[in-house]
Amino acid sequence: MADDLIFYTNPMSRGRMVRWMLEEVGAPYETRILSYGADMKSAEFLTVNPMGKVPAIVHGGAVVTEVAAICAYLAETFPDAGLAPRSAKERASYYRWMFFAAGPLEAAVTNRVLGVVVPDEKRGFVGYGSYQSVLDALEGAVSASSFIAGDRFTAADVYVGSHLSWGLQFGSIERREAFEAYVERVKARPALHRATEIDDALLASTKG
Repeated sequence: MADDLIFYTNPMSRGRMVRWMLEEVGAPYETRILSYGADMKSAEFLTVNPMGKVPAIVHGGAVVTEVAAICAYLAETFPDAGLAPRSAKERASYYRWMFFAAGPLEAAVTNRVLGVVVPDEKRGFVGYGSYQSVLDALEGAVSASSFIAGDRFTAADVYVGSHLSWGLQFGSIERREAFEAYVERVKARPALHRATEIDDALLASTKG
């Protein structure tokens, strides 16, 4: 069918973020679980994502990879869910902070976890400048309103909220009161609870 929505994932991956987004959208979808290694590097899946990694979706034959792109795509494709920005002001913050998380935040946190320290005189070569400046900017964003794009939950909160939640859980993002308060707000979403139950059950079945 032209509207078929196929979700490629693994319960121990960023696919959890996309699962949450799919549950928020509420459209029917088929899940295909791929194991690390042979499944993700198979010739069949490499036609979907040449990077050989999940998550990915195929919707009506169109492929979307990269979590931020998938979240934005689903929000726009299923507008009845109310997760896409509505006003110009909301749209500006929505795209700004979603892609801030995909760029500066992800890079800064990854380098910190890997022990990569950018010398002060080399900060101009990296897009994020410093780990502390990234967190300071994000703290200001989550303190300015209830959600990242304003007073209404959007797809940007799925993405930014997931990054902050995981970072706080695993210690890659330092604990700040504003981060913890924001994460508690987004974690109250019923769709997140459904998505977590699905992926936790899949994870338990693979371990069994």
